[in-house]
This record gives sequence, structure tokens and C-alpha cells, in this order.
Amino acid sequence: MRPTQSPFPATRLRRTRATPAIRNLVRQNTLSVDDFIWPVFVRSGEGIEEPISSMPGVFRRSVDKVVEAAREAADLGIPAICLFPYTGLEERTEDCAGAWDPNNHANRAIRAIKAAVPEIAVMTDVALDTYNINGHDGFVEDGEIVNDRTVEALVKMTLAQADAGADIIGPSDMMDGRIGAMRAALEGAGHQRVMILSYAAKYASAFYGPFRDAVGASGALTGDKKTYQMDPGNADEAMRLIERDLAEGADMIMVKPGLPYLDICRRARDTFGAPTFAYQVSGEFAMIKAAGQNGWIDEERVMLESLMAFKRAGCDGILTYFAPAAARLLQGA
Repeated sequence: MRPTQSPFPATRLRRTRATPAIRNLVRQNTLSVDDFIWPVFVRSGEGIEEPISSMPGVFRRSVDKVVEAAREAADLGIPAICLFPYTGLEERTEDCAGAWDPNNHANRAIRAIKAAVPEIAVMTDVALDTYNINGHDGFVEDGEIVNDRTVEALVKMTLAQADAGADIIGPSDMMDGRIGAMRAALEGAGHQRVMILSYAAKYASAFYGPFRDAVGASGALTGDKKTYQMDPGNADEAMRLIERDLAEGADMIMVKPGLPYLDICRRARDTFGAPTFAYQVSGEFAMIKAAGQNGWIDEERVMLESLMAFKRAGCDGILTYFAPAAARLLQGA
């Protein structure tokens, strides 16, 4: 039961909002640089920072430039970055063999970052979409995205990333049984310290469009992803998926997208108590940037307010393209 408050005027709730000092003392949730994982896009080449038109201020970077981004993140106190490879249609195949190639863009970037900036944690993405000629997260057979054969490929991808030095594996594919298979493979290969941050509740969302531009998947995708990503109308199913992934060996769980699914973040944190993350996805980022550039909102204030919403909903951390900008603001730079 909530304790009874004294009636007005004995209780004046505005007293705790009167000054900055008092507001700081009673604030329930705080936002910190420690809360951020910065998603970064890696491509082939050297000396390249290629702007992404649908994500203002975000770039596809060659490996050397990704290392520079990792140094920037470490200098700002951002604890982790997450790598997403960009591949052109000419690099994609039906067998998706590039996904577990030890010398693909992502794996080369992992090794380069760990050599140059060993203190920063490197997270990776595990899904076949950026290597698949069909643009799907799994193999396509007779128009169907097949589960078990895909899981076998995802395990190979996981091991290649762990061998390269990844600290956190991020399975974003939404295939059944993949967490258990990945955890068993990591244990068997001596990678007991590698963590799994499972995209446990990933919805079939319309908010991913700019991201698909960024990784080159927009032109490749045939059909949609509704047979493996979650229906936006479902909440109880998300709890079942999270419970399963934790039981199979996930160390942390993620809800994706973020702001449209804060109710799922709150339920996940309250139900399981496991480390809970949200992904402030490309569409969320692009809307704030576009409105800010048009002068319709105060971009910096809306950015921080949106990030605070995740903390209020119970998240331990946030994947956000705003990480460097938010870090500078929080540090008063």
C-alpha cells in the first residue's frame, strides 16, 4: 500500500522541485555515460567516413576509422561499442559464408579495436541479413526462412567473432534455440568469458528503415520479417522469449525498438531482474534529428529526455547513436 500523504497545505509537492540543488537531491533516476553502447557501422576500404543520408551525423567507417571511433568512445567514457557491417549487393551470397569469414569487415574491426583500445568492450551483431542476398536474418528455402540450418550458421558466426576478440555477442536474428546453441559452442571452444546480450524481444517494426539503409539491406530484402520477428501487438510473448533466452544462457537481454516498447522494458526488468537493455533504433534517432534540424524541437533536450525514459522504464543500458553527443552533454563538454 502506498503511504497516505498529508493534505494540502501540509504537503506541498512543489517544495521538492523548487531549486536545482533540491531537484538533484530527490531525482529518482539518473542518466550516465556508463549507460551507453554506441552502434557503429563498418565497411571495406581505408580512410573512409561515408555519411548515411537517413541518419544525419552517422557514418559507415572503414576499419581504421572505426578504431578512431573506438578511441573517441573510450575518451568519452562510453564503455562499449557495437559493430554492424555494411555489405554491398556484390558481397552478398545465398550461402552467407561471409558471415563467419575471419577476415570480414566486422572481425577485422574487432581485432583492430582490441589491439588499439583494449579497455573498451566490443559487441557484435549475429544475424545473416548483411551477408544474405535475400536480406533476411536466416537462410531462405522455397520462400521460407528456415530455423535450424540458420542456427548452425549463426553458431559459426558467433565463434568467428569470439575468436576475433569480441566481448559481447548480440544475436539479433530471432531464430528459436539459437542462444542455447551459441552458449554451448562458446563453452566448448573455451570462450567462457564471452557474454551474450540477446535481442530477446525484437519486434517486426517499421522503425528500422534507416538502419537497413546503413547496412545495405534495403535493396536486398525480399518480403518481410514477420515470421521470425515479434508481432507489435504482443507483450506476454516477449516475456516467454526473454525467459527462454535467459534459461538457455543469455547474460543480458534487449528490447528492440526502444521508446515504442517501454512497457516491455518495464515488465522485463520487474519480472526477471536480469540486466535489461533497449535499442534506441535508427528510426527513433532519425525522427529526433530531423525535427531538431527543422527547428521543431530542442534536439539536445529531447535527446536526453528520450534516453532518460529508458532508465525510468528500468533499463540498465541503451544502445543509441546519440552516445557521443549525449556523453559530451552529460560531462559538460
